[in-house]
Amino acid sequence: MIRLGTVVLGVEDVDRAVSFWSAVLGYEPVRFPESENGFTILVPPSGEGTRVALQRADTPAQGHPRVHLDLIVDDATEQAAEVTRLVSLGATRVSWDSYPSDPDFVVLADPDGNSFCVVDASHG
Repeated sequence: MIRLGTVVLGVEDVDRAVSFWSAVLGYEPVRFPESENGFTILVPPSGEGTRVALQRADTPAQGHPRVHLDLIVDDATEQAAEVTRLVSLGATRVSWDSYPSDPDFVVLADPDGNSFCVVDASHG
């Protein structure tokens, strides 16, 4: 049976990205010092679930990425609190030109410009 193991993000500054995403997700970094591109895996505290890996990229973040992360919260109050927390950690709000009329998501970007969403699971 196939299963999703790791989502890999390309970043300009691996150390900064590790600090940001570790704080966002509460994951622990596993570094590979011999890696030429700074490859680091962030592992959930339980060791179970999808991991996030970070590696240095030579290309800039895309304005409208084909793949991105959705971070799920239970309701609109939690969504607002998490957006505030993530911005305080270094995320920025993205002026998204593709919002529907009643969105269940907020688009943010990490310190390297990689877009991600905070989604309210209770929305419609």
